[in-house]
Amino acid sequence: MAEPVVRIPDAKVALSTASVYPESTATAFEIAARLGYDGVEVMVWTDPVSQDIEALRRLSDYHGVPVLAVHAPCLLITQRVWSTDPWVKLQRARAAAEKLGASTVVVHPPFRWQRQYARDFVTGIWRMADETDVRFAVENMYPWRYRDREMLAYAPDWDVTKYDYRHFTVDLSHTATARTDALAMIGRMGDRLGHVHLADGNGSAKDEHLVPGRGTQPCAELLTGLAGSGFDGHVVIEVNTRRAMSAAEREADLAEALAFARLHLASPSSRSASPSSTSPASASAPSSSSAKAKRPGPSSARSPRTGSRGMRPS
Repeated sequence: MAEPVVRIPDAKVALSTASVYPESTATAFEIAARLGYDGVEVMVWTDPVSQDIEALRRLSDYHGVPVLAVHAPCLLITQRVWSTDPWVKLQRARAAAEKLGASTVVVHPPFRWQRQYARDFVTGIWRMADETDVRFAVENMYPWRYRDREMLAYAPDWDVTKYDYRHFTVDLSHTATARTDALAMIGRMGDRLGHVHLADGNGSAKDEHLVPGRGTQPCAELLTGLAGSGFDGHVVIEVNTRRAMSAAEREADLAEALAFARLHLASPSSRSASPSSTSPASASAPSSSSAKAKRPGPSSARSPRTGSRGMRPS
């Protein structure tokens, strides 16, 4: 029998600045440093500091907390942040990532009413990815749902695995809201999974962003799989602490989320196990090298269309 060992991937655990909302971006850096996070993901939104590269650099230097990722301003409340042109937003997000030393830009698929942007999105993301070493990791979303009505708000689709992108972000609160099989989606992403938003959910019509372990999503299974797969992206805690009654309660939630991530990323595995046998990704999923050779367009992967409403900064 193979001797059990602990495998710890190169993945860093970062704090999304959205996780301290309604507190400020500056507060997120302070908390990340105090709790021992490896870095932050900057959610670019209406907080002026989140839009200011030099201010972010000063915060990073002062607290000794690197910016590992930049979340482009894709939310409803950020439609006028960094221009009303969605391609300009992505160009500015890429420039911010390059200047701050971040490896990833997280981007949502377009809203369906952004028709020209949606029409060109797949090929446009490939074009931008070819111009930089920064990863453009497209994030899974969900249908919006109100009572018995459902609206497919994202184009070309909320299930990003139906299209050929070089890198993906998986968000486990979004898989809960969509009521889709998270591990099956991760399997379709294969080794194009480049970024993780770690949160939990119970399948509510609201995008819950619970502390991991408090919902029904396979947060532990995902992390355990990453520990054995050679994953070299980032795991970002993106949880909702709006209901925290005090700063101490908010920090307790963020400390619990960090401890959960570190515990399961250090899960025991076997010396004889191959990365693919411990990875959540399907062994038959497309590799990143094959992805680069493909022409952008719909893939054969399909999943049920169910889900809910949009997210505000957590």
